[in-house]
Amino acid sequence: MTRRHYNLPSLNALAAFEAVARHLNLTRAAEELNVTPGAVSKQIRHLEDELGHQLLRRHSNGVSLTTEGEAVATSLHDAFDRISATLKSVRAAGEKAPVSIVTTMATMQLWLMPRLGSFWAEHQDIVVEHIISDRLQDVPRPDIDLRIRYGDGHWPGEVAEKIQGDSVVAVASPQFLARQPITSVADLAAAPLLSVEGADWVWMTWARFLTEAGAMFRKLNVRRFNSYVIALQAARDGQGIALGWMSLVAPLLASGALQQVTDAQLADPNSFYVTWPERRPPSREAQILKDWLLAQAR
Repeated sequence: MTRRHYNLPSLNALAAFEAVARHLNLTRAAEELNVTPGAVSKQIRHLEDELGHQLLRRHSNGVSLTTEGEAVATSLHDAFDRISATLKSVRAAGEKAPVSIVTTMATMQLWLMPRLGSFWAEHQDIVVEHIISDRLQDVPRPDIDLRIRYGDGHWPGEVAEKIQGDSVVAVASPQFLARQPITSVADLAAAPLLSVEGADWVWMTWARFLTEAGAMFRKLNVRRFNSYVIALQAARDGQGIALGWMSLVAPLLASGALQQVTDAQLADPNSFYVTWPERRPPSREAQILKDWLLAQAR
């Protein structure tokens, strides 16, 4: 049998294992690779047989990595990241330098987009690719340069720099407040409240806001959304009261589209961060965009 130059196992098997190691789930890895879970499992068994070591522990509710599996997964993540970055650079050769950034719809529409004109004016040689998702943890592309996240600053495999902190107020339309005046935080507990809930949602809830503001309540009248942009639109349409992060709703308050309902304004323990892959330093273009993002809070 002809010896392979790098003495590597099947690249299909390595790709299958890398996907499983990233998701710790055979089904999700199979969906990413567009094959069946059985095919992924077969590739990994062949890889384990060739290496002479078990890489995965199979459980009833998923899989975990063995010590050898952790070592192989780390090496593959690093290698695939470098290959992805090199291929991206080759594809862009001779073109304007690209940089990709992931944000939620709310962050893009309410915070980033109103500011981007100044970046484009200053850096006409850089093409910004925007990927918008309200489930940032599910964006599978390994070639993403930057992400804008909201949280405590700790995400596995990512380096984070704080852009800015935030504070939270209750907001509603002038039309809503004309129909249903709110004179205190106690009145909020009985009002129709617009709440946002989702898989990647770590922001303050109505229950926490009211508790910290000193309001007594038993049961809240909550209407739930999975999009902050839609919840704010419902508030603008007079359908209820929403929580407003000042970094996002300040322009709506300034224009009069929304009004702050009470004097209660609470500091959020989470903040906006810009993050990038721990294993891949930002490119020159990503560094420029990152520095510009950090400067926006100043």
